[in-house]
Amino acid sequence: MRRRTDFVSILGRLLCAGVLLFGGLSTARAEDAAASLSSLEAQVSTDPDNLRTGSRYRQSIIQTGEYDRALQFFAKLVADHPDSAFAHLNYGFAYVDKIPAAGSITQVILANNALTEFTKSLELKPSWIGLYTRGNSYLYWPKIFGRAPLGIADLEEAMKIQKAETKRGYHVRTYLALGDGHWKMDDLDKARAVWAEGLLQFPGEPRLKARLSNNGDDLKAVLDDTYDITKRVDTSLEELWAEQETAGK
Repeated sequence: MRRRTDFVSILGRLLCAGVLLFGGLSTARAEDAAASLSSLEAQVSTDPDNLRTGSRYRQSIIQTGEYDRALQFFAKLVADHPDSAFAHLNYGFAYVDKIPAAGSITQVILANNALTEFTKSLELKPSWIGLYTRGNSYLYWPKIFGRAPLGIADLEEAMKIQKAETKRGYHVRTYLALGDGHWKMDDLDKARAVWAEGLLQFPGEPRLKARLSNNGDDLKAVLDDTYDITKRVDTSLEELWAEQETAGK
C-alpha cells in the first residue's frame, strides 16, 4: 500500500515539477495580496486573454493559499470565454499551483486537469509558451509512460516559433529541453546537436555547457538534477515580459 501511495505521489508532482520556471514570487506581503484578489479578478475578467494579468493573479493566490478560489474563478472564466487560449493556459497553471498543497491522490487529478487545460489552450492558439510548457512537462514523466516523444514534438514546434521571432533569452530553454528529450530517448547524438546549436545561439550558457562537457553517469547526474520532481517550481512568467520591456527601452 505504501509503494502505491509513493508512486501516486510521484505522478501527482510531475506536472508541478515540469512547468516553466520564470522569475520569482512577488515580494508583496500576503495580507496585501489577499486584499488585491478581488481587484485582480475584476481585471482578469475584463481581459481574460491577458496572460500577464492572469499570472499576477495566480501569484497572489499562491501567497494567500486560496487555490480553490482561483480554480473556481478560472473555471467560470473559461466557461464565459471558452475561446480564450491564455485563460485556459492560466487555468492549467492554477491547477499546477495547487499541487504542492494537495494530497497524493488529488495531485494526480490536478496534474491531469492541468494538462487538459494546456492542450485546450494549444488547440485554440498554438503559442511558444504553451508548447514549451506542455512539452517540457512531458519530460518529467517516467520513461515507461512514453511521454518523451510527445514532449519532443511540442518542443520542436516551439523551436519553429522562436526561430521566426526576435531571439529572446528565455528561448534557450527550448534548446535545453529539446536536447534533454532526445537524451531521454537514448539518442545522444541528436541531444548533443541540439545543445551545441543552442550554445552557438547563447554563447557561454552554463546549463548548455554542463550538458556538452559531461558524459555517461556525469551527464545523467546533470539531467537527473534538472528533472528532480522533489523540487518546488514557480509558475511565474515574469521573465517573458521583463526582457521584452528591457528591449523596448
